[in-house]
Amino acid sequence: MELNADFSQRVVVHGDETEWLTSPIQGISRRMLDRIGDEVARATTIVRYDEKSQFSPHVHTGGEEFIVLEGVFQDEHGDFPVGSYIRNPPESSHTPGSEAGCVIFVKLWQFDPSDRTHVRLQFDKMEALADPDRPGVSVTPLYKDERENVRIETWDAGAEVDVASENGAEILVLEGGFEESGDRLRPQSWLRSPIGGRVHAKAGPSGARVWIKSGHLRFVEPPKVA
Repeated sequence: MELNADFSQRVVVHGDETEWLTSPIQGISRRMLDRIGDEVARATTIVRYDEKSQFSPHVHTGGEEFIVLEGVFQDEHGDFPVGSYIRNPPESSHTPGSEAGCVIFVKLWQFDPSDRTHVRLQFDKMEALADPDRPGVSVTPLYKDERENVRIETWDAGAEVDVASENGAEILVLEGGFEESGDRLRPQSWLRSPIGGRVHAKAGPSGARVWIKSGHLRFVEPPKVA
């Protein structure tokens, strides 16, 4: 399966307009944003867990990164409420589920194969730092290495914001909204800007809180299936 698999193109997907598709696991459904592959895939997805739903134990051969948008995500490593950011590196394993139900935004098979760094943060409890070079912008760093920069940004109402995207960028709206290149993005809207693209956004009247990953589109490869 290929969905939004041309990474030279700008893409906007509104989560609330995207159909929930059933997964092979009962009680778990997905809104697919981009995908290369079938059940083993390089994928960006919004995933919904119904109450008391659970995946079987599995290994993330290509790594998994996610943020919790609604409810509480659970596995043997803990309970992760809204505002949690998790990186499970390649070869890590877990048994994910949710007693009360939850919604997560998840990216699969997008790690350096040698990465073994676990990250478990609750960004709602972290301090946001004003960006001295961009008025009206505060930044909560989540993860940074030579491949990518992941953070939460808060934009004041009406702020005009440039997002560095020379090597590609993705933005997911968590709260509020913004306009960019004629599109109006709202909670669970997702924007992917290609390498060489330019993101110039204007926050809406209530401002915006967004998750951003940048620099990573230099490393787009489909998963290697044995």
